Amino acid sequence: HFWIAPDAHVIGDVTLGEDVGIWFGVVLRGDNDPIVIGPGSNIQEGTMVHTDIGFPATIGEGCTIGHHAIIHGCTIGNNSLVGMGATVLNGARIGNNCLVGANALVTEGKQFPDNSLIVGSPARVIRTLDDTAIAGLRRSAENYVRNWQRFARDLRLLP
Repeated sequence: HFWIAPDAHVIGDVTLGEDVGIWFGVVLRGDNDPIVIGPGSNIQEGTMVHTDIGFPATIGEGCTIGHHAIIHGCTIGNNSLVGMGATVLNGARIGNNCLVGANALVTEGKQFPDNSLIVGSPARVIRTLDDTAIAGLRRSAENYVRNWQRFARDLRLLP
């Protein structure tokens, strides 16, 4: 099962894996090509995930997509985190265990290897993530699974 906040919009060809959390104000618009979000991933407030014809959007397992990110027709590898306000454009590919810094701009078709710390505009790799950092990415996604479960069970919107 998964959780979708009451004011999120899920439109078109969208597949959500087990334990996915779609937070407040998110738009998942699979009207041109599919969107697939892997198990245990979370899409945080204000994020837009969209596709173009020939450019599906795939977000791997255990990913965290930060507040107000734009994920557009690209691939995000497993256990990766896209920071707040970052933009990842058509045909880009982020490897597994990557961290894309806040406000980074990943341009069309750009490819990044596994375990990369990716920052800037245009985005570039500044170093390889170590095992401690990679474990932190995993914890972030796991914490958000627990958090949406708590919201679904205990919290209600105020009128």
